[in-house]
Amino acid sequence: MKIGMVGLGRMGGNMTLRLIRGGHQVVAYDLSEAARDSAAGQGAETAATLEELVAKLESPRTAWVMVPAGAPTDETIDALARLLSSGDLIVDGGNSFYRDGIAAAERLSASGIHFVDAGVSGGIWGLDNGYCLMVGGSKEAVAIVEPALLTLAPEGGYAHVGPVGAGHFVKMVHNGIEYGLMQAYGEGFELMHAASEFDLDLHQIASIWRYGSVVRSWLLELLELALADDAQFEQIRGVVADSGEGRWTINEAVDRAVPSPVITAALYARFASRQDESFAARVSAALRNQFGGHAVVTGEGG
Repeated sequence: MKIGMVGLGRMGGNMTLRLIRGGHQVVAYDLSEAARDSAAGQGAETAATLEELVAKLESPRTAWVMVPAGAPTDETIDALARLLSSGDLIVDGGNSFYRDGIAAAERLSASGIHFVDAGVSGGIWGLDNGYCLMVGGSKEAVAIVEPALLTLAPEGGYAHVGPVGAGHFVKMVHNGIEYGLMQAYGEGFELMHAASEFDLDLHQIASIWRYGSVVRSWLLELLELALADDAQFEQIRGVVADSGEGRWTINEAVDRAVPSPVITAALYARFASRQDESFAARVSAALRNQFGGHAVVTGEGG
């Protein structure tokens, strides 16, 4: 099929290349001329504007949006809506909040434009390994883009999970689970690192756990790669960002009264990782000193 790709970052650029390798025609657009030139070098037809991108597509036209969630996605969808016609399709493949996708679909429905929300997992490895795709939308809308979905995903890695909103909802929960898994690995390996009397080889342990262990996973395989180069690992600071999905997952859990202590604790651990010094810990130290005369460590604080 012929498809427009809007946004050629780490994900959009690699997805464009995977589609081309799969025999599809891609019209690629990005604000960056360098990104457009790179896509052209891989075999994509490029467009310097959204108007040009839409003009180069064939009815029913499909535009796949891969830009940052929030205002950039909403603005791009609305700009495309002014250029597309009834029967055309917009796919949001970013990490958007699922309620934003539902709202976008409602706006587009007035013009007869279809909308699909596609949760995409696979990161920089997706180009070669394929992307896990969790797709929401009507059967009619999903059928339009399904040839591309089947190319992007590995065998068994794509599902139409429900109506509009379902794709990004499932991806949100997926990323919340990811928070918990990463935190569990981090805490376990820190405990082994602290057991200095055993002189444990953490890379070796990560390596053997990939085979036959009940905790084996792709994340563990990535950890084994990260630990393979001690010098490089030592350069990494323990500052962990969060891009929104964990917060959304926890908010939904609260709203639906679903206990989610592991994911919640993992999100708070990310907050703590970004503190140069914990004010709460300073309060606790001061209180211990006040009620029990326990020693405190003094010095310049943040």
